[in-house]
Amino acid sequence: MRLEYSFSLSEVNVPRLSVEAVEGIGKLFTLSTLVLNILDVREKVELVFHGLNPDDPARKLDAFKEIVQGAATGPSLDYTEGRGGAVPGSSSYYQWVIVTKG
Repeated sequence: MRLEYSFSLSEVNVPRLSVEAVEGIGKLFTLSTLVLNILDVREKVELVFHGLNPDDPARKLDAFKEIVQGAATGPSLDYTEGRGGAVPGSSSYYQWVIVTKG
């Protein structure tokens, strides 16, 4: 199923983005630049990382942090982990995190 929609960043108080289970490192680079751009105009972004095994969300979050840390002109960021775990009845695991300017 494909769902298409549009909205403006000005229409949401807290942008929320996800990293899908099967997406590779390239998507994390795209997400990193998007988050840095959003943090130029918003105080925080909520992210949800998910994967097909219990270690995937944490690995994706670690890779995201490493990529963002390399931005010479980016702000220092703080990370607050939200709820994470397994989706009942599936083989999906997730971790929410709030990213704020440090």
